[in-house]
Formats: sequence, C-alpha cells, structure tokens
Amino acid sequence: MPGLLKSLSHNKAAQQPIKLFEISDIIIKDSTTDVGAKNKRMLAALFASKNTAGFEKIHGLLDRIMLALNVPAKYLEPTNEKAYYIAPSNEPLYFPGRAADIIYNNKKIGSLGILHPEVLQAYDIQFPVTTLEIEIELFV
Repeated sequence: MPGLLKSLSHNKAAQQPIKLFEISDIIIKDSTTDVGAKNKRMLAALFASKNTAGFEKIHGLLDRIMLALNVPAKYLEPTNEKAYYIAPSNEPLYFPGRAADIIYNNKKIGSLGILHPEVLQAYDIQFPVTTLEIEIELFV
C-alpha cells in the first residue's frame, strides 16, 4: 500500500478518478522462521476521486477478483467453509466505520476501506481514497 500511495501522491494532477493496483511480495517479521521473517504475496488496489470515496468500486473489485479465482462469497454459499466474506474492521488505517476485514476460511486475509484523513495527510493527498489489500498467494 505505501508504494501505491506514493505513486498517487506524485500523480495528484492526473485525470480523476485515479485507479492503481500492484501485486508484490512483502516481508513481515515472523519469529517462528529461522531468519525471523517471511514473504507474503499481496495484491493492493486504490480508487481516488474528488467526487466520491468509491467504497463500492473497491468492494466490487474484491468480488470480481474472488470470482475470477473461483472463490465463492459466503452470502451465496453460506455453508461453504472455503467461501469469503467481509466483516466490520477497526483498523486505524481506515476511517472509523468505513472499513472491512476480508475473511477466508475463518482467517483474516486482507482489508478494504476509506483511508483515514491522517493517512492521506501523511502523503499530502486532499481527496478521498479507498483501498483494498489482500493476501493473494493463497489462491494462485
């Protein structure tokens, strides 16, 4: 996500809406491994516009990605353990009440939401931005 926000920050004058995505490996601390870290392949996307926050656009993108990966939505197949769903999130990255965790197989694999104004201020962005970040390695 930081890379996308830096790109957006340097391209604020581009025609809106601005839509960006990236698939990349990230490194996270993991004391259970011999090197103290592990890689995760993540997919991140953002939607930015002065006219709308675009939460429905990012939510729709999540649904389309999961459909392409043949991962059903829990609301369509309520008894399927391998289905995904979204649940309210309190992650500080996002505006309170405007975020969701992405749950798959009873595990959080990502999140989506409207970025908190303090996050936008750190990147000198003056308009709403909605983001999605998901651990894509589980499906490819």
